[in-house]
Amino acid sequence: MASYSVFLSVVFVVRNHSEQLRQVLSDAVLRLSLLASDFELIIVDNASDDESISVLKQLAGENGLPNLQVFALTKEVDNDTASWVGLENALGDFVAVADLLNDDLSFLPEMLDKATRGSDVVFAINELKAQQSLSYRIADIGFNYLYKWFCGINLSKEAPHYRILSKSVINFILQHPQPAMSYRHLPATAGFTRILLHYSAPPKNREVKNIADGIDRGMRLLVSTTRAPMRLVTTLSLFGALSNLVYSFYVVAIGLFKANVAPGWISLSLQQSGMFFLISLVLLVLGEYILHVAQLSNEGPPYHVAQEFNSARITRTEKLNVEVVDAQRSGSDVKPRRDN
Repeated sequence: MASYSVFLSVVFVVRNHSEQLRQVLSDAVLRLSLLASDFELIIVDNASDDESISVLKQLAGENGLPNLQVFALTKEVDNDTASWVGLENALGDFVAVADLLNDDLSFLPEMLDKATRGSDVVFAINELKAQQSLSYRIADIGFNYLYKWFCGINLSKEAPHYRILSKSVINFILQHPQPAMSYRHLPATAGFTRILLHYSAPPKNREVKNIADGIDRGMRLLVSTTRAPMRLVTTLSLFGALSNLVYSFYVVAIGLFKANVAPGWISLSLQQSGMFFLISLVLLVLGEYILHVAQLSNEGPPYHVAQEFNSARITRTEKLNVEVVDAQRSGSDVKPRRDN
């Protein structure tokens, strides 16, 4: 007997996990069947180059697992974008997003309990972190400090990846011009009722995270989710203009009241190295915005689904009440059908 009379969707993003897929997904289906009256397991394959697609097709076959929905992407994208592929195609009343190898599904019942009691967003943090290099940890701390300063929220501690969202939250994010990017922070900053839970479970993933991918994702997240960097640009531009003006008055005053000024000093002084530093800094921040705009305008959609297939068996369709009534009418063999 299922614990909750809800339709629950769970989104997994996989890439090159062919060896673990069968065991992990079988365990997930068993847990979900005991947790919710209706469920679907959405797997987004992030352009795997191993046998993951073949394994997923076998699992979705006649003798495979029920309620699987698979989306295979043509090219690798960041994890947030891949997660959004599953979120925007989810049908459930509540949608959970979990890491296949780092998040513990045994904690999902407690999260769903909070969601069914009125929390629009339920976050969960695993106190036992996956293995990370020293450089990655330093960069992660620096990024979260910077993001906290700009946006007032620490993403790793206040908006972790493992979460349950209500349908109203997803519908709200869909109105954003960049939902794939904003879905990470909007549930924590848009004013929805939310709760943060903590648990401890050993992560299964032993791969060391790539710092280059983290830096790229962090920069795109900063320039696309907050106006603070642009405010920094305007502040520096204003400061540079005022400094130039004040220094110009100073140089002119020296030229008027000093007789022994070296030839060319006045003109050269207006081009001090400090101004070049400010201009370079402004151009750096503006360059990040230009790169972001160019990516949106030139690269097309952020993802494209190459293949989509479902399980041969969908348990919720088996619960439909369908009744066929034969009408015994002379001269007629019409059989009216009533579907409930």
